[in-house]
Amino acid sequence: MAEKQRYRSWVEVDLDAFARNWDEMKRLVGPGVRIMQVVKADAYGHGAIEIASVALKNGAACLGVANADEGVQLRVGGIYAPIVVLSPSPDSEINAILKYNLIPSVSDVGFARELQKRLKKTDQRATIHIEVDTGMGRGGTIHYEAFDMIKEILTFSHITIEGIFSHLAASETMIEYNQRQWHLFRELLAELERHQIEIPVRHMSNSGAILNYPAFHLDLVRPGIMSYGIYPSPETKDKARLHPVMSFKSRIVLIKEFPEGYSIGYNRTYITYKPTRIATIPVGYGDGYGVILSNQGEVLIRGRRAPVVGRVSMDMCTVNVTHIPDCRVGDEVVLMGRQAGEAITANEIADRTRTISYEVLCALGKRAPRVFLQKGKTDSVAPRLRRIFIPDEEKSISRIDNIIRRCFHTRARSEELGDAIYYEIFETLFGKEDRQLELRTNFHYDIQVADFTEEEIHADRLAAREFQVTTRIAYTKTLNHPIFMIGCAGNNEQLASFFNDERCEYRWLIGQRDVAIGEKDFRVSCVRIDDEDIPIIRTEATDRGYEVWCGSEDLKKKVNRQARISIEIVTRKSKRNNLFSVYLVYPTRGLDIAFHYNGARIKNVRDISFFAGRHSDPEVIREKGKSIRLRISDEEWIFPTSGVTFIWDL
Repeated sequence: MAEKQRYRSWVEVDLDAFARNWDEMKRLVGPGVRIMQVVKADAYGHGAIEIASVALKNGAACLGVANADEGVQLRVGGIYAPIVVLSPSPDSEINAILKYNLIPSVSDVGFARELQKRLKKTDQRATIHIEVDTGMGRGGTIHYEAFDMIKEILTFSHITIEGIFSHLAASETMIEYNQRQWHLFRELLAELERHQIEIPVRHMSNSGAILNYPAFHLDLVRPGIMSYGIYPSPETKDKARLHPVMSFKSRIVLIKEFPEGYSIGYNRTYITYKPTRIATIPVGYGDGYGVILSNQGEVLIRGRRAPVVGRVSMDMCTVNVTHIPDCRVGDEVVLMGRQAGEAITANEIADRTRTISYEVLCALGKRAPRVFLQKGKTDSVAPRLRRIFIPDEEKSISRIDNIIRRCFHTRARSEELGDAIYYEIFETLFGKEDRQLELRTNFHYDIQVADFTEEEIHADRLAAREFQVTTRIAYTKTLNHPIFMIGCAGNNEQLASFFNDERCEYRWLIGQRDVAIGEKDFRVSCVRIDDEDIPIIRTEATDRGYEVWCGSEDLKKKVNRQARISIEIVTRKSKRNNLFSVYLVYPTRGLDIAFHYNGARIKNVRDISFFAGRHSDPEVIREKGKSIRLRISDEEWIFPTSGVTFIWDL
């Protein structure tokens, strides 16, 4: 309550209600259909970043936005799930689409050609969805031209068609036109199938179709309005149990007693016809509460309806509270939502203003903070300014970086020290250039140190002076490329070169050496992604070290998605070097590092570790003569410059 009292007006977003709507949507579509959460227009006014986060926790396969700027806003806000730009994009958005790993929808072959040209120039790959116009008459390539466009795009070497979709013109009502659109889309899908053209993700259903046309669900559905607890039409009310997510609230700031014949507001549109008690509320059309509600809107005060009287102005409106004699300055006012046993819905406001509930949600509380509720308590608050995104994202990010740097100045009480902290953190996380932040989860690092066998020593005399080290690494992250490289550096300069190559998935420093590194020194014996073996394409010694290239065309479908990556590496280590170090160079949530030495003649093994994070002390499990294991919970983050060194005696 104290948080809300800071604001003249505020929008409450009930995340528990949103999660209940997700349960209902999953029940309606079943386990075999994936769900795209549509979060365009700031998630219909609810707050795109917070809504997207909760949707992903509840099983969203991807997110839908209207333009590249909205996708960039989510990326800058820390969202790394697949994001589909549902509207046709101009060529000017291509750079942002590629930089922030967005998935464009293609309605025109000209856009696809330009996209292919840019991709080829930078040796990148992109995934797209094809939009087909089956009768909406808006975005999409018209249905009878779609097949030829798809055939041409399939020849573009740097573009993968992941999805194909259409949009119903009147899904909220049961009319024959929807069936006609469905028939045209199915005909196109059948033609693609006859030509053995497989597009894995097919989708057509928005909220209305989810409720009215279960047969249209296909592989993916795109709920928008229903996920926010609003029925697309009166006839869909009996087909699901939805819970409104948004409420718009304010407080009485002034109460006055007026005599009969006193005019209220601009242009004297309301004149008291008897002694009247009027409350002033600090909400007007600048907050999305339209002028059309003048003399016809209603609000809730102390569980009772009170009429809006007089003209709604930019920043204020007035309410007749004569019939609520006990109301006071500071009382909560509900403009949309529930209070006691009474409710004012988005559909009711839409009926009064002769518009649709979509517009009401997007407009109401435009300059009010969003207060996010979970379990009846304030979970977080998003001030309005935080939700504004400047389209020129480079300047926006620079502005954000500058704000953060100045925050460090204040916190450290020293500009010099604040800058030192800022540059250390940001260069560690993002590099000297603005590279995409990589996050890894469930990091497992299993080291097995062993002596070579007598037979191996007989075959290679150097083996008597070395250990064989088998290291198994596993982590979950977003896969960036279908073809990638694992690099082994012989010095710090080579290691830096691998860090600057975005195709380098994993890097290894074998120790300072001037001679070329070969397979005898560094062998990648196994690479798996999501438990599937990935072929090793080639290995080569280069100026920057030893490179092992892996991947396949089949991995294109996993690019820009979370994947479990497993790598097994076999190396040789001189017995004169009694150290083995593991460093974390990316923010990592949850780790398990195990050092097994029962196969080697070493003793007095100990560990020296430093982990940066809120809970920096790992659980240490020691099994004498066999292993040391360090674990940090899967819920805890560890930050770069963390690591552990194992030391032993011979």
